Amino acid sequence: MSGSTELRVQIRQTKGIRIEADFSCRAGEFLAVVGPSGGGKTTLLRMIAGLAKPENGSIRCGKRIWFDSDEGIHCSPQNRHIGFVPQHFGLFPKLSALGNIMAALDHLPSQERRPRALAALEKVNLHGLTDRLPSQLSGGQKQRVALARALAREPRVLLLDEPFSAVDRETRERLYLELARLKAELNIPVIMVTHDLNEALLLADSMLLISQGHMLQHGTPQDVFSRPRNEAVARQMGLRNIFNAHVVAQDCAKGVTWLKFGDRLIASDSLPRVNIGDKVRWVIPNQGIRFNSIASGRLCRSFNILPIHIDNMLTLGESVRLEASVQDSGERLNVEIPLHLAHKLALTQGAATEVALKSDQVHILEMIKA
Repeated sequence: MSGSTELRVQIRQTKGIRIEADFSCRAGEFLAVVGPSGGGKTTLLRMIAGLAKPENGSIRCGKRIWFDSDEGIHCSPQNRHIGFVPQHFGLFPKLSALGNIMAALDHLPSQERRPRALAALEKVNLHGLTDRLPSQLSGGQKQRVALARALAREPRVLLLDEPFSAVDRETRERLYLELARLKAELNIPVIMVTHDLNEALLLADSMLLISQGHMLQHGTPQDVFSRPRNEAVARQMGLRNIFNAHVVAQDCAKGVTWLKFGDRLIASDSLPRVNIGDKVRWVIPNQGIRFNSIASGRLCRSFNILPIHIDNMLTLGESVRLEASVQDSGERLNVEIPLHLAHKLALTQGAATEVALKSDQVHILEMIKA
């Protein structure tokens, strides 16, 4: 496996399931393709694997051309030498764990297959289960056999299609740690399809948001989460505090844009290309909102203060969801905070208090032109 390998994907399809993608994934990089069900994620993965043929574009891995519509090139999955883990593992029911892995090594001389398969099982901590059939394995063990089978081929690229969807939550947590450990050892592009944002934030180095086959944003998970490109991205990332405002001033020297929100002024550290008087949409995540302590006094910040009334509080395990009315704006604020913090601040339903918004978390969204 070459450390210089980069997967480059530029494809477009308008018939059937629409796909429009332009991105790259470097060796050693873990890319999460995130989007709702039916959004084209699995189709994109199948096109990379060679299981589906795009209408137009190209797919290249290092110096190898896997697909090029102009040159009439469409390599078979076998010639692409890809490791692929499908949603429900795709194990042969009548073969043992070891046999399933050896079946994927038919490109090797027969005497090399068993040692390679045993080493792959060792890598995913399944060395003691070599003779078990898939029916005798748990969901997590099946997933690890499928992963070992994909890695045993020493692939140029590893593709994971919803790899944790068929296992329970406790098993999923263990598999996250397993994959995070393996990720450090792999020096190939790894692409995982998922609809779970938490998986992407936990495991991925970069994230590609896709909806109805269209790329919405590509960047690091934290960058996409804290600086969504537009409202569609913000909503797909689960951000609910999205509001209207008007631009009243912009200080490029200080890196601040001032917004009029209701009767209040809000400072944002983002500097989009806007004009004074423009109506904009802005968003702020949970971590950008600080509550005043009802029990012990005032907020220390002197700006971005919003007076609120807590309308509802719902305790969900170790967290609390609050819904509050923002005074003089007609807007509602939705926030989730740790339960212990809600107790510490003495927040109660029906109470009036204040919140401060961190200016570096107030992000002005790109307006979509009609």
